[in-house]
Amino acid sequence: MGVTPKIAPSMLSSDFSNLASEAHRMINYGADWLHMDIMDGHFVPNLTIGAPIIESLRKHTKAYLDCHLMVTNPLDYVEPLGKAGASGFTFHIETSKDNWKELIQRISMHGMRPGVALKPVTPIEEVYALVEAENPVEMVLVMTVEPGFGGQKFMPEMMDKVRILRKKYPSLDIEVDGGLGPSTINTAASAGANCIVAGSSVFGAPEPAQVISLLRNSVEKAQQTH
Repeated sequence: MGVTPKIAPSMLSSDFSNLASEAHRMINYGADWLHMDIMDGHFVPNLTIGAPIIESLRKHTKAYLDCHLMVTNPLDYVEPLGKAGASGFTFHIETSKDNWKELIQRISMHGMRPGVALKPVTPIEEVYALVEAENPVEMVLVMTVEPGFGGQKFMPEMMDKVRILRKKYPSLDIEVDGGLGPSTINTAASAGANCIVAGSSVFGAPEPAQVISLLRNSVEKAQQTH
C-alpha cells in the first residue's frame, strides 16, 4: 500500500488557552499532523475555531494543519484559511453536492490539500466521483461519530466504508475521526485507515507519546499484513 500512517491529534481536545504550546507538545510526542475542527454553529451545533486562530497558530508551528470544515458554506472559508496558513482543507460532501468541483479547484489554488468528509449516515458512493475527478480530492475522511462534539463512542459499523474505499483506491489517504484510541485503533487500521484523528485518547492519556506511537504501530502492522 502506497500510503503512510499519519497520526493527527485533535486540537479540539487540547487546552485552547495554550494552543501553541499544545501544538509543540503534540509534535514533540511524534504527531504527524494537527487536526483542527472548524465548526460554524449551523452545520453542527457547536462553534469552535476559525481562520484567525489558524493564523495565530501558524506563527508558532510549521506543522501540517489538517482542517476539517463542519460548516454550511465551505466556499466562504477557502480564501481566509489559505491566507491563514491551513495545510489541508476537508469539506463535507453533504454541503457540497453541487459545487465540489469549484471547491477542490479553489482549495488547490490557495495552496491547500483538498479532502472530503462524510457523516455516518451518508453512503460511501457519494464520494467516488470526487476521488476519480480530473482534479480529485486527495483524502477521504470517514466520520466514525456524528460530527460536532468530542468524546463520543467509535462506530465500528463505519469500517465497511473504509474497507470499500481501501479496496477501490489503494493509494488514497483515508482518515477516520471519532472515538479513536488504543481500544479501537486495530479495527480502523485493519479496515485500511491510515490517517488517524485522536482527541481525548491522546490528550487525556498520562503518556500521550505512547498513545501516538501505539496508533502508528497499529497502522504500520495492518499495512504489512494486507
